Amino acid sequence: MLSPLEHTSPEKFYIEACDDGVDAVLAIDRVSNEMTLTGKKDVPSSANTRPICGIMGTVRLVAGMYLIVITKKRNVGSLLGHAVWKAVDFDIISYKKTVLHLTENQTQDNKTFLSMINNVLTTDGFYFCTDYDLTHTLQRLADVSHDFQEMSLLERADQRFVWNGSLLREFLTQPEVLDPDPVIVMKPCRVNGKIFEWILISRRSCFRAGVRYYVRGIDSEGHAANFVETEQIVLYNGGRASFVQTRGSMPFFWSQRPNLKYKPKPLISKNTNHMDGFQRHFDSQVLIYGKQTILNLINQKGSEKPLEQAFAKMVSGMENGMIKYVAFDFHKECSGMRWDRLNILVDNVAETQDEYSYFMVDAAGKVLSQQKGTFRSNCMDCLDRTNVIQSMLARRSIQSQLQRMGVLHVAQRIEEQADFEKIYKNAWADNANACAKQYAGTGALKTDFTRTGKRTQMGLVMDGVNSAIRYYKNNFSDGFRQDSIDLFLGNYAVDETDGPTPLRIQKDWKFLTVSCDTWTETLAYVLFWGAAAAVTAAVIVFNGRDFVDAPKLVQKEKMD
Repeated sequence: MLSPLEHTSPEKFYIEACDDGVDAVLAIDRVSNEMTLTGKKDVPSSANTRPICGIMGTVRLVAGMYLIVITKKRNVGSLLGHAVWKAVDFDIISYKKTVLHLTENQTQDNKTFLSMINNVLTTDGFYFCTDYDLTHTLQRLADVSHDFQEMSLLERADQRFVWNGSLLREFLTQPEVLDPDPVIVMKPCRVNGKIFEWILISRRSCFRAGVRYYVRGIDSEGHAANFVETEQIVLYNGGRASFVQTRGSMPFFWSQRPNLKYKPKPLISKNTNHMDGFQRHFDSQVLIYGKQTILNLINQKGSEKPLEQAFAKMVSGMENGMIKYVAFDFHKECSGMRWDRLNILVDNVAETQDEYSYFMVDAAGKVLSQQKGTFRSNCMDCLDRTNVIQSMLARRSIQSQLQRMGVLHVAQRIEEQADFEKIYKNAWADNANACAKQYAGTGALKTDFTRTGKRTQMGLVMDGVNSAIRYYKNNFSDGFRQDSIDLFLGNYAVDETDGPTPLRIQKDWKFLTVSCDTWTETLAYVLFWGAAAAVTAAVIVFNGRDFVDAPKLVQKEKMD
């Protein structure tokens, strides 16, 4: 497939597909916003022309509509013969020729909204394929109807994982549009002289999406925060195998809002019917994935203890034989650098993993086995502890798959294959970092164990550095990141009126004690110069939740 062309004239944008035999051109009127299909002959010769890699969609900001296009891509490999691309650079083009019609405040707000869109676009992890559906697992794609296969990629995609779905609403009838999806690792590997492809895909849900602390638990529809479906794929000699796991926030109504404390206390809502959303969540999980084994890795003492108790109680109250609950106090079991004790959990669920199996087809397309259930892992953030356990379960699965495919001998173990072992560990650590950067703002913790199989002193130091960075971002910049995600996903729609936007929230009396242009400058002054700003520091700490960088665009639910 050749790269499409974008032609820009004063009146219209023209998006031209350059495939052989295709004459259709998508014309977008810059005044009426109307989209029509026309021919190449209708593109004016005076139009400015440049190659693009695809369309992300359109968004309405204060200045009007904007077209978002992918201007640079990088090939990351192929999946079943289909090229997979990473979107690397983007352009946001205004329909309007100038912003002279805006007031000074509107111009400033428009710049802020543009920076929010750019903030999401520059977050690493948008991938796409023009002729293969990346949003579905191999097992799902092996059991679809003819009508499903005839649908365009956008129509048939799993909407949980199409992050630009809102941006593409105007393009639903246009098959040329691309549908990005985050995080992919693709590696050619060799074991016993046999070459196979190993692929790791993590699909992050755009439902209840957001950043650490501001988005926890579930919503009324049962969508869990930071829900990620991770599929490990092996391709060898025409055969295919897949193992799927999920992660997601504990699926009831709880919060942990930042308030300048290093670790805010988590709160379980007292005035909400938890079982309604809880039931919806697991009804959906069972329908999509089959049986569920919950691996809850949070602490069973201290501030996390009530969350573990609530989770266990709700699972018990469902009395659903399709759902099994396993609590494993990760930090307690691995205290004193005893990370070998993680095998206690893996061994404990080994029989269940064998029962769930994995998806496998031979070169002739015959289904040899299907995955009948998934492990749903969680810790507090569903990042660090969770990724470690997922990598260990995935290792056990690929061990069986490679033996069954004839790549490994029956008596051989993955750990003995030094070259592949290095690729495997690094890829899972990279997966952890990609998921963590999107949710927490830094790379993952505990990746030294994932990369090396050992917990190291240097790893502890790096975890301390990342924890400090997370503290700063969670308190002082995540409100902007949350607003960026809400705007990008269409959770907040900009209104083209003269009224003030939520960006212009008036500060209350507490901020009168802060004399600098921003309170963070004052806080830094307090930290470095001490007693002269003691009163200011006391006000800030006492009212910590008011001083953090909170989202402004969408009113988040309040917790008790």
